[in-house]
Amino acid sequence: MRSIWKGDLSFGLVNVPVKVYSATESHDRTSHQVDAKDGTRIRYRKVREGTDTEVEFSDIANAYESDSGETVILTKSDLAELPVQKSPEISITGFVPREQIDPIYYDKPYYLEPASKSPKAYVLLRQALADSDRVAVVTFTLRNRTRLAALRVVDNVMTLQTLLWPDEVRKAEFPALEDEPTIRPQELEMAQSLIDTMAGDFDPSEYEDTYQLELSKLIEAKAEGTEAFPTAETDDSGDDDSEVADLLAALRASVKNRGGPDTSASDDSGSDEEKTPAKKAPAAKAAPRKTAAKKAPAKKAPAKKTAAKKSA
Repeated sequence: MRSIWKGDLSFGLVNVPVKVYSATESHDRTSHQVDAKDGTRIRYRKVREGTDTEVEFSDIANAYESDSGETVILTKSDLAELPVQKSPEISITGFVPREQIDPIYYDKPYYLEPASKSPKAYVLLRQALADSDRVAVVTFTLRNRTRLAALRVVDNVMTLQTLLWPDEVRKAEFPALEDEPTIRPQELEMAQSLIDTMAGDFDPSEYEDTYQLELSKLIEAKAEGTEAFPTAETDDSGDDDSEVADLLAALRASVKNRGGPDTSASDDSGSDEEKTPAKKAPAAKAAPRKTAAKKAPAKKAPAKKTAAKKSA
């Protein structure tokens, strides 16, 4: 791997020299744009608007709009004068419980390698961080941007994972969630049973990028002049209403298919109001049976008296 940044990890008055490496890489198939008619390569040129004059990359600057609406041009030299650009430091600002950082804030991960001759300070901080069961919140500058990040230990390596700023996480506002449907207890219980049957440990090796596999198959089939995917008929029957009506049945079938308990014998399709009479019915039938059982001995009483008189 090739390091993309070098600096010091600041921990109080202790500085730990580190090198930063990107922890991820893309496995996507590379491609370039061509003319679909004959495969001629498509190129992009930076030209002045309204002309065909090409502009060199070194002569390109960025234009920003000020609060008053005025256009301000900033060159790469102007941006390099920002104070944050002159600080090659990853500053630890505090330590927080890992569960307090919601995964929605996590962005890109980086590995930190000790850059000094003696890795003792690196190992010390790594061990202390791992034993604390906390995450260090840090700030640093990378590629002309101030970054907020979480420092944690992954597989015995200190890992820096950039975090989104609070205003970069959009608030979920969906009208469809304002008037939520009523969830019946039996539906919730069945959904929880399905979750229990699917519960397990996370193993990344069990998953694969289906799109990339299918894309590779399509590329090879095109190269060989064969058909990659035979046309299959799709069933578009059904609508949203039927899906909602069969929700409980679908959950029950899913639990059964996963090897869960078979609950098809119990009828949970009715509402709570519909189930109330069903529970009272057995109690009403039980009363006559008990009355008949008490009357049976009374009929035999005269028979016993008659036997007594004959004996006398």
